Amino acid sequence: MIHSLFLINSSGDIFLEKHWKSVVSRSVCDYFFEAQERATEAENVPPVISTPHHYLLSVYRHKIFFVAVIQTEVPPLFVIEFLHRVVDTFQDYFGVCSEPVIKDNVVVVYEVLEEMLDNGFPLATESNILKELIKPPTILRTVVNTITGSTNVGDQLPTGQLSVVPWRRTGVKYTNNEAYFDVIEEIDAIIDKSGSTITAEIQGVIDACVKLTGMPDLTLSFMNPRLLDDVSFHPCVRFKRWESERILSFIPPDGNFRLLSYHVSAQK
Repeated sequence: MIHSLFLINSSGDIFLEKHWKSVVSRSVCDYFFEAQERATEAENVPPVISTPHHYLLSVYRHKIFFVAVIQTEVPPLFVIEFLHRVVDTFQDYFGVCSEPVIKDNVVVVYEVLEEMLDNGFPLATESNILKELIKPPTILRTVVNTITGSTNVGDQLPTGQLSVVPWRRTGVKYTNNEAYFDVIEEIDAIIDKSGSTITAEIQGVIDACVKLTGMPDLTLSFMNPRLLDDVSFHPCVRFKRWESERILSFIPPDGNFRLLSYHVSAQK
């Protein structure tokens, strides 16, 4: 699966690397740098680059290239989705995902990456599980670790790791129970000079912030769910019920997460 991960800034400097199965030389990134020079913009760098002995798969977010190195063919979207999950995890842990922040928290970054992949294969990618394995950095915890020489690694295994809902930890308690859902949509449209719409489509997501006690089971319905195309769900959603009834039924993670993304075409 994934042998190595390189983090490259917009200037072309490798400021962090992590290896799992074997150490891959930095020289493999020369193929990536060549593709970067040919691209007019950073976003135009090909996400998949084939080399004589490796494949380079990358995503560009927060002015950082996250480049994964693999030796055998795998579904590209599988690796790309994992890279996006790495970025989201860093953002959840540190508030922002940037080169200075990653360098300031390099120990925690390596600890988190070690838990997210086991021998190159994704293992723990849910934020709730990772936060029980590796405690998020705080000023007090950093001072204590510096004095005592301890780490952010948790003393116990996550309670939800072996459950049927690994995205949610057990024993969640809140004084005020609340759940918020934000519908965010981007409209792409072509309008003629008279103001009439020639074509239009919508790309949308539903982001959630759920703070509920226990193990809540939620349902969410739409007025006209047939409008939604290319729907992508969080693993908590029961897909069979969506297929049969077009109703979202799920046990949500604790905290912030993306429930689904969707597309609405112009024909509808």
